[in-house]
Amino acid sequence: MASTAGIDFLDHLSRESARFAKVMAATAAADPVPSCPGWNADDLLWHLGEVQWFWGSIVAQGVTSTDRAEALRARRPAGRAELAEFFAAASRTLGAVLAASPPGTPAWTWSEDHSVGFIRRRQAHEALIHRLDAELTAGHRTAMDPRLSADGVDEALRIMYGGDVPRWGHFEPAGGRALRIVASDTGGSWLVTLGRFAGTDPGSGTSYDEAGIQVAAADSGTPAAASVMARAADLDCWLWRRPTAAQVDRSGNSAVLDGFDQVIAAGIS
Repeated sequence: MASTAGIDFLDHLSRESARFAKVMAATAAADPVPSCPGWNADDLLWHLGEVQWFWGSIVAQGVTSTDRAEALRARRPAGRAELAEFFAAASRTLGAVLAASPPGTPAWTWSEDHSVGFIRRRQAHEALIHRLDAELTAGHRTAMDPRLSADGVDEALRIMYGGDVPRWGHFEPAGGRALRIVASDTGGSWLVTLGRFAGTDPGSGTSYDEAGIQVAAADSGTPAAASVMARAADLDCWLWRRPTAAQVDRSGNSAVLDGFDQVIAAGIS
């Protein structure tokens, strides 16, 4: 498990956003983004700009309800120069309002954690991954911070793929189907159990019965049927379905490994 203690998410957000903008300035509007099929460079620039505008608006306007959050809409600028200006303004605003709001400040989010602290963490990782997308578009990639990447692994496993089970749902673990994910450079370790999530959301009426995962609060060293090991940055990329810079080592029960692959196959939107 990674610890967020000592990680300055606002600093990472600022740095990664600036690196993103610099790399994007060296791309052409129509350059394809290899890690985001169907997108070109301007689509990527708009995406991160819109995301940062949205979350900056959530915090700046004190939005705490779903209705108000869903009403927020930005209009996509027409050309590259306008897109770049939109991104720069959205990024400045997001950084400023997050810095001015304590982590415990209430804010609407799509998660069970309705706080500015969640947004700080989430946006640092959003900027990190899309900076990588920009570099892949431009044809050169640079290093990803190991501690931030390890925290990205933790976020991907616990929130994006294995979030808290809602009161109306149930997770049934599958006996003997656990794997250990280890960051070889930071020492982070996560014990992940495969199983099924089922239940009906009373709000939407949607019923679920699907493969899922549960991540132990802390890795106690319990034996696992399979393991995955790599540097934190490569694990983060692997979980986000981005190309890794180096090999991800997999060993153990192939059915468990395949089962986990199925859970993360759709990637993170």
